[in-house]
Amino acid sequence: MAHLIALHEVRFAYPGQAPVLREASLTLAAGERIALTGANGSGKSTLLHLIVGLLTPQAGTIMAFGAPRRREADFHEVRRRAGLVFQDPDDQLFCPTVAEDIAFGPLNLGKSRAEALDLVDHTLDRLQLRHLRDRVTHQLSGGEKRLVSLATVLAMSPDVLLLDEPSNGLDESTRDRLIRILNALPQALILVSHDAHFRRKVTSHQYRMQDGTLGVLQTHCAHAGATD
Repeated sequence: MAHLIALHEVRFAYPGQAPVLREASLTLAAGERIALTGANGSGKSTLLHLIVGLLTPQAGTIMAFGAPRRREADFHEVRRRAGLVFQDPDDQLFCPTVAEDIAFGPLNLGKSRAEALDLVDHTLDRLQLRHLRDRVTHQLSGGEKRLVSLATVLAMSPDVLLLDEPSNGLDESTRDRLIRILNALPQALILVSHDAHFRRKVTSHQYRMQDGTLGVLQTHCAHAGATD
């Protein structure tokens, strides 16, 4: 089976610190949905940042969409095809209004303003967020910001979703709504989450990050649309 993403024996350490990843390996195939869990500081977010080239490994290989990715230029395509939703929505949302935030990605992909605004409306309708279209972004609630952050990524039609703690701080109703949204999407995804209930509902394989490597935690079947 061809892999969309493949990390092989990746090693990474922040300056002056012990390695957070030691020979970490992970693959993601088309349609696959996997979850990463582990203690704070175990390297989960770091791994997502390595996949899209925001960080550079000291050793190991990163393959994405059939090609090795080593230099900054190699990751331009990866960032178009793998949408990262950051753990903190304020790291993702920086435009004055929701519509402008969602249009930013399509505009940078070369869409005309009219095309980008069509994608804004389509994406908001898809997520049932049209009522937020002209809201000032920094005035949104925490849950609204998380959903809009997802919308900014979906507007770019990625092949892969990389989600870093997307259910953090959500009330039960909004969390269940996010579960329904994600289960209705066709993309393969890698989910970082401490929320065991959320992981079970959205993914089929779970891996625990510990001592810089990944081990299989659990394999199960996610139930699309389930919220119990």
